[in-house]
Amino acid sequence: MTDWAGRSMIRSNRSIADYDAVFDPIRKARLDKSGRQPCDPRKAAAALLEIVASDDPPVHLLWGNDAVQLMRAKIKSIERNMQECEAVSASTDF
Repeated sequence: MTDWAGRSMIRSNRSIADYDAVFDPIRKARLDKSGRQPCDPRKAAAALLEIVASDDPPVHLLWGNDAVQLMRAKIKSIERNMQECEAVSASTDF
């Protein structure tokens, strides 16, 4: 686990009140997760070194099962949207 969102993160003291309603929950979630991320930094570093040395490194790489699950959900959402809009999308061709 890393402390990227905890004491090691440097935050600006400047805040714009109009954005607090949007960003306060994000800030809180980040602090709540700090130090409890499921990814092992040593394993991530080893994987990164392996990828860098690869002849054909991936364009996108997800770190951890949580990221994979989030991406699978996003892909399903995009697929569902495409299916719902396919007839309209196809109708715009010449």
